[in-house]
Amino acid sequence: MVRVIDGVHLRAYPGQVTALLGPNGAGKTTTLACAQGLMPPNGGTVRLLGENPYQAGAALRSRVGVMLQEGGLPQAIRPLALLQHVAGMYQNPRSVDELAERLGIQGFANTPIRRLSGGEKQRVALAAALVGDPEVLFLDEPSAGLDPQSRAVVFDLIQELRAEGLGIILTTHLMDDAQRLADYVFIIDAGRTVVHGTVAELTAATDESAGVERMLTFDAPPGLSLDLPKPFTAVENVPGRYTVAGQLTPGVLAALAAEWAAHNVMPASIHMAPRSLEDVFLDISGKDLR
Repeated sequence: MVRVIDGVHLRAYPGQVTALLGPNGAGKTTTLACAQGLMPPNGGTVRLLGENPYQAGAALRSRVGVMLQEGGLPQAIRPLALLQHVAGMYQNPRSVDELAERLGIQGFANTPIRRLSGGEKQRVALAAALVGDPEVLFLDEPSAGLDPQSRAVVFDLIQELRAEGLGIILTTHLMDDAQRLADYVFIIDAGRTVVHGTVAELTAATDESAGVERMLTFDAPPGLSLDLPKPFTAVENVPGRYTVAGQLTPGVLAALAAEWAAHNVMPASIHMAPRSLEDVFLDISGKDLR
């Protein structure tokens, strides 16, 4: 027997967006399947709204919305007909017409789902997850395949649902999405929770007295060897593109400028930003493909 998850600990709260991140094969899908009641765990404890989701009946399931990455949508039916059918399974569903209007589904309402684009299917899947007016919402890659306008609409809707008090659990491979949306982040790898915290906590310096860790990149002629105060180095990731990372202080920046002057170099571009969630993710999971 292969142990897919072993040591995943996470908790999500109402009125928050909780992001579950991890590389391919980390155990995200299995973790969510157990949390949603789609499969039983071999050990440990899973509770959804206070109940065992695998053993729960229709009363619990009616309080939970699930959007799967592949959609799980019947291919021959048209979007509005599907949403009306799903709405009929609930006592107090959301308005199908309002959801369709909000997510831009009206424009392809009469097109069979099999003929929709990936982004259009995503919007229908999100509407299907919401039409029952759930208290908890699971979103698997909610922005996959969406154009920028649709992505903005989905983001605004997620933020409104959070403000309404929904507990939202999402997975995504897009770190910018997680950084923008999530109140709390769990990063898992090899079936274990590696780190967790708010985005600010995960991207902050380990030594708070030293300030926020930052990434500085600049473009300059390739092959420069710059003498910077230890432990800082200018790493040439690709020819002509350099990165300096760490607890950057005015003194370090002054030393960098002095090195540019010594080499008679004026960088073509300079960019400095706080350490991102993607930086944290790559530090934990590595940069090799899986």
